[in-house]
Amino acid sequence: MGERCCAALVRVLVLQAAWALSGGQVRYSVPEEAKAGTVVGRLAQDLGLEAGEAEARRLRLVAQGRRASVEVSGASGALLVSSRLDREELCGKSAPCALRLEVLLERPLRVFHVQLEVTDINDNAPVFPAARKNLSIPESSVPGSRFPLEGASDADIGANAQLTYTLSPNEHFSLDLQKSNERNIEPELVLTKSLDRETIPVHRLVLTATDGGRPSLTGTMELVISVLDANDNAPQFNQSVYKVQLPESAEVGTLVTRVNATDADEGINSEVTYAVTNFIPPSGKDVISINPNNGEIHLTAALDFEKVSVFDFRIEARDKGTLALSGHCKVVLEVLDVNDNAPEVWVTSLSVPVAEDASLGTVVALLSVSDRDSGENGRVRCWVWPASPFGLEATFLGSYSLVLREALDRERVSEYEVEVRAEDGGAPALRARRGLRVPVSDVNDNAPLFAQAVYTVLARENNAAGAELARLWARDPDEAANGRVSYSVWDGGLGVGVGGAAGSSSGVGWRPASSYVSVDAESGRLWALQPLDYEELQVLQFEVRAVDAGEPALSGNATVQLFVLDENDNAPALLPAAGSAAEAAAAALAGAGSESGTLWAWAAWGAPAGQVVAKIRAVDADSGYNAWLRYELCEPRGKGPFRVGLYSGEVSTARALDEADGPRQRLLIVVRDHGEPARSATATLSVSLLEAAEAALAAGSLAASSSSAAVSRSAAGAELGPGAASAATNVWLVVAICAVSSLFLLAVVLYGASRWAPRAAVLSGPGPTTLVCASEVGSWSYSQRHSRSLCVADGAAKSDLMVFSPNFPPPPPGPASKDTQPEPSALLDTKEISVDCGNSGAEVSALQTTLLLAGVQHFNPVLLKEVKTHRL
Repeated sequence: MGERCCAALVRVLVLQAAWALSGGQVRYSVPEEAKAGTVVGRLAQDLGLEAGEAEARRLRLVAQGRRASVEVSGASGALLVSSRLDREELCGKSAPCALRLEVLLERPLRVFHVQLEVTDINDNAPVFPAARKNLSIPESSVPGSRFPLEGASDADIGANAQLTYTLSPNEHFSLDLQKSNERNIEPELVLTKSLDRETIPVHRLVLTATDGGRPSLTGTMELVISVLDANDNAPQFNQSVYKVQLPESAEVGTLVTRVNATDADEGINSEVTYAVTNFIPPSGKDVISINPNNGEIHLTAALDFEKVSVFDFRIEARDKGTLALSGHCKVVLEVLDVNDNAPEVWVTSLSVPVAEDASLGTVVALLSVSDRDSGENGRVRCWVWPASPFGLEATFLGSYSLVLREALDRERVSEYEVEVRAEDGGAPALRARRGLRVPVSDVNDNAPLFAQAVYTVLARENNAAGAELARLWARDPDEAANGRVSYSVWDGGLGVGVGGAAGSSSGVGWRPASSYVSVDAESGRLWALQPLDYEELQVLQFEVRAVDAGEPALSGNATVQLFVLDENDNAPALLPAAGSAAEAAAAALAGAGSESGTLWAWAAWGAPAGQVVAKIRAVDADSGYNAWLRYELCEPRGKGPFRVGLYSGEVSTARALDEADGPRQRLLIVVRDHGEPARSATATLSVSLLEAAEAALAAGSLAASSSSAAVSRSAAGAELGPGAASAATNVWLVVAICAVSSLFLLAVVLYGASRWAPRAAVLSGPGPTTLVCASEVGSWSYSQRHSRSLCVADGAAKSDLMVFSPNFPPPPPGPASKDTQPEPSALLDTKEISVDCGNSGAEVSALQTTLLLAGVQHFNPVLLKEVKTHRL
């Protein structure tokens, strides 16, 4: 046997490989029982791969339902035998024995189909059902009588399974071969010479079966023939072949058929019993059983078309004679296919996750679909459920690719549960399903987006450094680093500041926003780097940028408008005395020394009520209510001869002055703002009371110095009234005696000139002209006449608020006031301001900021409230 196997292996066919150009398929053949390591074919070379490319691209077999017994060499790319190949185990009697293999090649992903044919070698000898067969033949049997014998079976196929039979030499028997069908040859023992039991009661013959292999193999069975006496009529069947068709779904116990045989003998020699003597294939002995009395054949096991489609049974009818005779027939059972096998779906390769920017046609998975049924029952259609961006493409018979057909968006769907469904063509149809989980990987395709395009932040001044101002948040729907947002301040902001000593207006210029505020890179918390000062900065507009950590990084911007709210942190400031020549002269004429911090003025006895004597001027660096000043007379208390305007600061006579009021009045005036808590400053005013003639002479002598002083410095601090500062009586007597004539003439000339002189002399020192509150209704005055139009919102400017110079009260009657009081227009020029509050929600704040930018630091909040009400 070993020599035969070696000889067979020597004659192994050299592997045959050819491309099937239409289907891209490689075919090889290899003999069974080839040794492990035998090269089946140069797979890498046949696939057109370069040397070393097979290992680099991971050329490998895809495992399927059954063991293939072959493998791909990673180094050489050759297809090798890995384990014992037994064609009979793999394919049974099927011919040809072709194994379908799938070969996977990566980068790029490709699949090839390889058909491996395992060729048969003569490695199986014919085998009889039994090593010994006992036959009983009546001696009355006539020459030519035939006795069927059980043939041998050979597990090989083709020529290796074609059997021939020979019988050992014998004068009474010969062997006749009957071809039952295209596949089987059945031997029959033919009686050639009458038997004589007394001469030879038992004949021992050897039946030899030889296959057609090279070298051929044989099998033997011993025939023990007993010669019987008497009963010389054998049972006869009404037909030699019974053909039956049953569906494979037939239940156990189903009647297959009923055979019938008759015996011409009488009595016990005519009673017949039935038995099955031969099964092809041998597994058929478990499938049927026969009733020995009536010949009914029933199923004893389930049929399976996919395993055996045709059964051949040999039925023997034997009589009950002393020398029993038998007759034979054949039953052919054909199994009909029914749709009893659902399709099967295997995932042979899965490439996940899939990038959301993957191109259409990207292969996600490879699937194999099969159905063991045949015909329409085995024809399978596949689809994807539910509807998704993926679809199936047939690549080969029973092979499919799951490909991308629509663009993916991870932010919309991050993972797909895909189900591949298969349905055969049977009735009713059977279905199978295979679930796939396809996650989608993220790419940086979304820029951070702020919740608001513009953030409005209100912050009070004098806040602590590091105080949180606001929290900004930008959303990035990407994940991981692509969705991790960092924040930064973009130095594009411009701070608009109004401040300075004594109410002067000055811009702070451009400063980077990062010098005022900072933003936490991770949390978006906006905090102040330093305390904010409303007098320096009212509005800060800048941009905050949110940048993700993707590659490339994407960003989004938001505008932040930071409004600084004023706190009452500045007390009113009186314009200090400058010690001008006119003031010194007024103090000298009054006969008093110049006291530091004291303002001087004079008034004539008999001056009527309402005569303006002086004006207290103060400024508050704050704004709004915090800068709205009010003036109160603190000393003397009670009903004194003077009063002070609540909001104008003008000191005027409360009644007509007389000599009982004394030569001098000392007034203590408190200036308070409207802040919470209020802040204040105190001014001391000394008013000298003179005769009317002295007042006229004093006005004449001081006119020149007063005019020059008014021209050389701004109108700031407290102003003198229409009378000059009081002077000592003795001084005026000396002056009157020495130059009464010249002074009288000079007085007449100066009287005419006083008509155009300033109504009040400035009692404070020189300095820039400062805006002041000039009336109780909240209008403003400025040192120069000009007009501005400011817009604090989108759209054209509107003159919603016009601010004009105050309406001064008419001068009181009397020659002194009439001669010395100037025209109101000559005192101060006016400044017109046009403000458009626009459509902003914070109109008062916007108006306040606009006025501050225009240089207005003191205004009436009541008027602002009226403007706000009008705008709403």
